[in-house]
Amino acid sequence: MKLVKLFGIALIAVGLSSPAMAQQSGGQPDQVDQLAQMVGLSDDQQKEIRSIIEEMQPEIQELQGEAQQLQQEIQAQIKPDYDEDEIREKAEDFGDITGEMTAMSTLMQAKVDAVFTEAQREELNKRMQQMQQQMQQQRQMQQQQQGMQ
Repeated sequence: MKLVKLFGIALIAVGLSSPAMAQQSGGQPDQVDQLAQMVGLSDDQQKEIRSIIEEMQPEIQELQGEAQQLQQEIQAQIKPDYDEDEIREKAEDFGDITGEMTAMSTLMQAKVDAVFTEAQREELNKRMQQMQQQMQQQRQMQQQQQGMQ
């Protein structure tokens, strides 16, 4: 049960930390609005979640940019005259950055989770279990279809 909760919070945090998280174009609801509809967040809870995201999102995005840059630099070393020391150094830096991204994402998830009431957490768990079952059913159907080909 705890795994499902963590899975759900992780999905939400990933969605919330994406660059397009603020209002989506076309007047569609953003991730916080969708979450509010899903578990019944109050206006104060929505404001608090938005505040958490606004506080943490810039740093996470900066780390994502650094990670992408390092990944490109590592990929650029795939050549006949590669520099093993540089590859290892950049790979270590990449590990440090992805570790920090994981920590920041987890902190954001924990802060968002702290905003929910117990009833909202239970509703989120229920919804995430349903989503997980649907995804599993879709995978099974795809596997069956591939087996028929």
